[in-house]
Amino acid sequence: MDLRLDGKIALVTGGSRGIGKGIAKAFVEAGAQVMITSRKAESCKEAAAELGEGAHFEAGNIGKSEDAERVISATLDRLGGLDILVNNAATNPYAGPTIDVDMPRWQKTLEVNLTAPLFWTQLAWNRAMKEHGGAVINIASVGGLATNPILGVYDITKAALLHLTRQLAAELGPTVRVNAIAPGLIKTDFARVLWEGERGDQVAKAYPLKRLGEPEDVAAAAVFFANDAASGWITGHTLVLDGGGLIGFERAG
Repeated sequence: MDLRLDGKIALVTGGSRGIGKGIAKAFVEAGAQVMITSRKAESCKEAAAELGEGAHFEAGNIGKSEDAERVISATLDRLGGLDILVNNAATNPYAGPTIDVDMPRWQKTLEVNLTAPLFWTQLAWNRAMKEHGGAVINIASVGGLATNPILGVYDITKAALLHLTRQLAAELGPTVRVNAIAPGLIKTDFARVLWEGERGDQVAKAYPLKRLGEPEDVAAAAVFFANDAASGWITGHTLVLDGGGLIGFERAG
């Protein structure tokens, strides 16, 4: 199936690199006009130039409400609407037992990984999607479905994001579909410490498909969720995209 997004306008947070950039690239190639945003204007500018015609940028800090409002306004003013919101940007400032996390890093993780997706979705809903419909795609993590000795804080926010997806899907239907993608280990700079060297080989071996994920894998799933014809009767769903890691006989250490 050739999934097209011609005529659609998309906004991707954290769109200047990694998974977000991969999603933006796939959307542009599918015919959408795409606004990418992240904190650094230069990174956004470089990414948009690389993605070519159809890619636009407006820098902003995902955790600041005034920046979110400015980016949403820029999308509506410059592109003429908003059909697809991808809540991709995330942070992970703490690694270690959840019981030992300090409150500033706990609050920062919640602010970026959970509060921001809610606020950006509220803006998209109130400014565009309530009247015209649309699709929201939350990029979560397979970690939100399990426990982890060092990534518990990050995973807790992703577990909450999965339930937020279900809650908003129930509230915003029938005009807006809300779905989530829960990737396993994807080869991005954000997750480099988890996949570089022997650690990555060990994780790949534990996956039935025997390889780590690439941003393009997540991007393909995002195009599916964004396409009205392909996923028009799917909402509140979480697509686990982990190479079979959750069901594999082996387990990564």
